[in-house]
Amino acid sequence: MAVRKIRKISSWTLLIVAIISIAVFALFYLGGDGDPIGERRNPVYTGELLYWGYILLGICALSMILFGITQFANKFKINPQSALMALGVLVGFVILLIVAYSIGDATPLLGINADSQQYNVESWLKITDMWLYAMYILLGLAVVAILWGSVKKIMNK
Repeated sequence: MAVRKIRKISSWTLLIVAIISIAVFALFYLGGDGDPIGERRNPVYTGELLYWGYILLGICALSMILFGITQFANKFKINPQSALMALGVLVGFVILLIVAYSIGDATPLLGINADSQQYNVESWLKITDMWLYAMYILLGLAVVAILWGSVKKIMNK
């Protein structure tokens, strides 16, 4: 019974996130151009697309932290060594964010509109780079894990 409930909740969550994402992307691509005369395309709803990306990334990071803490607490009662592995993943994620923040570029961007100048400061530029680098690294690790799991499954047959 619990598995059906979890499957139902995750299916609905995926459906809702997919619908919102499609709507935000459609709004971004079909929402018009803020400066139709200018040389560069300036979509009107760029901010909404970025905020939706930040929301999704924040939810993923928060979920990972909360599930990591929960897993650590549950495993610590049964097998302390296994619990330390779960804590290692959490510490690794924090280290990843710190390293990604430290290598972020703080050079101000040129040629952006006046509304965006308030975000063209060192802290926001480094935070943006931190999240972008973290996403790239985590995506790469996910691809490596998928390939490794497939190869391991083939080798075990």
